[in-house]
Amino acid sequence: MIAKTPKDIETLREAGKRMAEVVAEVLAHVRPGVPSMELERAARAATARVGAVPSYLGFASEHGGPAYPAALCVSVNQEIAHSPPTPKKILKAGDVASLDFGLSYRGYFMDTAYTCAVGSVDSKAKNLIDGTKEALMAAIAAAQCKGHVGDIGAAVQAVARRYGLGVVKDLRGHGVGGAVHELPNVPNFGKAGTGEELVEGMVLALEPIFAERSGALVDSGDGFTFVTKDGSRAAHFEHTILITVDGPEILTA
Repeated sequence: MIAKTPKDIETLREAGKRMAEVVAEVLAHVRPGVPSMELERAARAATARVGAVPSYLGFASEHGGPAYPAALCVSVNQEIAHSPPTPKKILKAGDVASLDFGLSYRGYFMDTAYTCAVGSVDSKAKNLIDGTKEALMAAIAAAQCKGHVGDIGAAVQAVARRYGLGVVKDLRGHGVGGAVHELPNVPNFGKAGTGEELVEGMVLALEPIFAERSGALVDSGDGFTFVTKDGSRAAHFEHTILITVDGPEILTA
């Protein structure tokens, strides 16, 4: 969406604040031995407490397929994204767990994601998590008013190269605010100075997604989850931002 009024901006900020509160509560539950369904329950309870609605629950993609059955995505190790919590999915020490969540507050939508080390992880997992987190901050820094979508992709790609990680090119950032997914698409690769212009008031969900190796993905077969084709682990960080003349404002921090 393009935020055009003070009310738009005020409500977007309030939605982002509530999103951050929910995420903090969910992340506090992450530890070895925790069932993914416990994280789901925490997400739903926290969302209700802040007066918002989970935006993923029941969401049906415009490309068809079943409606998403949960409020939270819990993607572990080789799972890249869109993986529902299940009774059998229990976090264990050494896992790399990506938690992706969206909510709607008074009709305004927020998106965010964090990747967590579950207990102690090996050095390759740490490199993956650190690199993906740094790429998100680079993406945000590149999202300047009157810049271009390609500036963001180029910044993310540069971090991937520096860390020796693969970009998951089939999944991208996107517009948000007025719906779960909106235009423009924001690839995690590209050439600076190209693509759609970034204008004041634009609301974007920036989400670098990296893998330890190639970044190629396949469908897991469950109707929702994408996994790495080569079995390597993946990580995912995301914030919703507002483009302003003074620079990008992180709404979900």
